[in-house]
Amino acid sequence: MIVLDRCAVSTVDSSGTEHSSGHVVVDQGRIVSVGSGPAPRPHESHTYVDASSCLVTPGFINTHHHLYQWATRGLAQDATLFEWLTTLYPVWRGLDDTVTHAAASAGLAKLALTGCTLAADHHYVFPSTGGDVFNALVSAGRRIGIRLEAIRGSMDRGQSDGGLPPDNLVEDTEAALIATEQAIGDYHSTADDALIRVAVGPCSPFSVSRELMTGAASLARRHGVRLHTHLAETLDEEEQCLAENGCTPTEYAEQLGWLGSDVWLAHTVHLSSDAVKRLGATSTGSAHCPTSNGRLGTGIAPVRDLLDAGAPVGLGVDGAASNEDGGLVVELRAALHQARQRGGPRALDVRQALWMATMGGARCLGRDDSLGSIEPGKVADLAVWDLSGMDYAGIADPVAALVLGTPPPLKLLIVGGEVVVRDGVLRTASTDELARELSSASAKLQEAAR
Repeated sequence: MIVLDRCAVSTVDSSGTEHSSGHVVVDQGRIVSVGSGPAPRPHESHTYVDASSCLVTPGFINTHHHLYQWATRGLAQDATLFEWLTTLYPVWRGLDDTVTHAAASAGLAKLALTGCTLAADHHYVFPSTGGDVFNALVSAGRRIGIRLEAIRGSMDRGQSDGGLPPDNLVEDTEAALIATEQAIGDYHSTADDALIRVAVGPCSPFSVSRELMTGAASLARRHGVRLHTHLAETLDEEEQCLAENGCTPTEYAEQLGWLGSDVWLAHTVHLSSDAVKRLGATSTGSAHCPTSNGRLGTGIAPVRDLLDAGAPVGLGVDGAASNEDGGLVVELRAALHQARQRGGPRALDVRQALWMATMGGARCLGRDDSLGSIEPGKVADLAVWDLSGMDYAGIADPVAALVLGTPPPLKLLIVGGEVVVRDGVLRTASTDELARELSSASAKLQEAAR
């Protein structure tokens, strides 16, 4: 049992309930009490936390990542997306389970230290000599202790078929589907507090055949798991889709059965007004990745329009090879700034940014019944932000301090009642050890590509 007391609380519930001085009580991994005023002190043994000068929010949910890319940061610094991919694909051919585990462990640690309690990782690179890289990803999630939506990605369209990846980096279509089904059987849990879930994620229309897209959708729906892919990230993608299929990426996705309440799409930058309406009407989610989109110069997603249309919108960090920071808390401010650059100062406010990082992400991943807000009965995934320093002095609104100010240190990160971060220190692994492993993995991968 954990009692958080004397703290500001932003519950992100359907009413937007907030407490300027309140409490949250956790028991057996669940929230049992939240409200204003001092916490009720239970008779049972408990950990009491004086959280004065802190803000408690739901744990953040990262809806799109490529953790293996932590081993290839800093490359192709001034490239377009297609140039960036063709530069990095030859490097990623050397990926193996050791590199994947080191990169994923470091990436998940950074996410935890920036408020993330659930990360969706889209892993789509499976070199034939790389060993069991998907298991390496899952074991990294268990090591760090935050929740993982492990997306079994795939590519079957190499350069000889008009795709971007080298032919020796793609899989056979049937083999990819068989391996995806195996991953679901091995790792997916339906429990509402599951630490590991599996989703199905062919990489993108320009690296995946029509047969793999439709086969993956059928497979996912047969097993009741979610679907994820990249869509409408760049104008190059739209031009290629129009040339090959005579339609836009969104129209192509709909033809293939890839719109629906069990689907969330990464980026969705280049959407027509009709496409925005289709995503809203079908409750198709969007993983908005503002920093990565800025790094690659792909454009600004129509987040305000998507929200107004009723589409679930969450935040994504994206792979660290296109977002070297790799943290989640900075994405709230980036999302707010980009929305306002597109639509003016009232296009997105600080609480809407917080909603996207929490309930919006939970909706994208189909977990809003148990995660994403601070309500009795929900799983206790909580971030306790320390706003006591000079950087926040005089900011009366704690949510504004979190979103607009310097990213605050974490007093606590709690995942299902278990403390993962305390006083800014990761408790589940040594960050020095993670850094050594990552440096070694990065050197190994990049040396192999020379």
